[in-house]
Amino acid sequence: MPDDSYYEVLGVSRDADTSAIKKAYRKLALKYHPDKNPGDAAAEERFKEAAEAYSVLSDSEKRQRYDQFGKAGLGAQAGFSGFDPETFGDFGDILGDLFGFGGIFGGGGRRGRRVPRGRDLRYDLKIEFEEAVRGMETRVQVPRLDPCEECDGSGAEPGGVDTCSQCSGQGQVAFQQGFFTIARACAHCQGTGKLITDPCQTCSGEGRVRVEKTLTVKIPAGVDDGVRMRISGEGEAGPAGGVAGDLYVVLHVREHKIFRRHELHILCDHPISYAQAALGAEITVPTLDGEETLTVSAGTQSGSRFRLRGKGVPELNGRGRGDQYVTLHVHTPTSLTAEQRELIGQLAEIEGDPVAEPGLFDRVKKIFH
Repeated sequence: MPDDSYYEVLGVSRDADTSAIKKAYRKLALKYHPDKNPGDAAAEERFKEAAEAYSVLSDSEKRQRYDQFGKAGLGAQAGFSGFDPETFGDFGDILGDLFGFGGIFGGGGRRGRRVPRGRDLRYDLKIEFEEAVRGMETRVQVPRLDPCEECDGSGAEPGGVDTCSQCSGQGQVAFQQGFFTIARACAHCQGTGKLITDPCQTCSGEGRVRVEKTLTVKIPAGVDDGVRMRISGEGEAGPAGGVAGDLYVVLHVREHKIFRRHELHILCDHPISYAQAALGAEITVPTLDGEETLTVSAGTQSGSRFRLRGKGVPELNGRGRGDQYVTLHVHTPTSLTAEQRELIGQLAEIEGDPVAEPGLFDRVKKIFH
């Protein structure tokens, strides 16, 4: 069985997710980075160990081999000197967050120019209870920044772009930081590698224009209140031709006047008369699929719950469906005819239950009016 040394170095369990692994590494990098511990060989070694562990455990393929075979399964990839800067791409991002720089990891290997990504957007969508259960398709209008069609997102008129002289079009300037070669985004061109000399008249050099985009959103059957759906690439366009962000549609399900939801089950209350509860009956109850017949046994008590199989909410994967639970409540009438009073009075007399004398309440009411 493989050792747990990489997990132990980062102080995480074997089932830790990528977020926990990254968080653990950031903490160790901040503590043991050589620039924060000048001349401390032990701290530098701990930093290298943490970086090596992170490079393996943050890569799903490497982590799988390591979990199965230990370091032997990594072959030449094991060890601090064997890092692949492309695989370990977000290493510089982590250090940038910690120390205020980012860009290149290792001994001078250059990474490509990083173009800013567009903003993610959020759209709050209200839907009906039935729509959440059955699924639906709807159209939404999302205000956002899209690439300017006039300049194709470049921000410049034709021929109005020059290569940045400060970074020679690389978008980055490099400098030495300890045993790392670090790259910052070029301040002169804001990391784009280009300078606009003749801005586009339509977008004023921004490369993006504000529009209201109409999108079709497909909502699967079985979604619940608060579910967040991600629509990739439908956020704002990135500046300087960067990748667009994502659109997150947050669902808000309106309350239903009859039905409630609990996980995959639908709950509702239904009234029955005293006679139906005492003698039994067949009643019809509402479901989202139409009315269903429910057999009520004689002597049913108020608050009794009945199950209608398969009348609940479908699972999102489409492999099953919950049930509907109907709670019966015996309804007490608020007004009675003379005949009803007479019959109920006879029943009370048979059962020996003391009740108010018929007409007594009416006579008392007249006294005080």
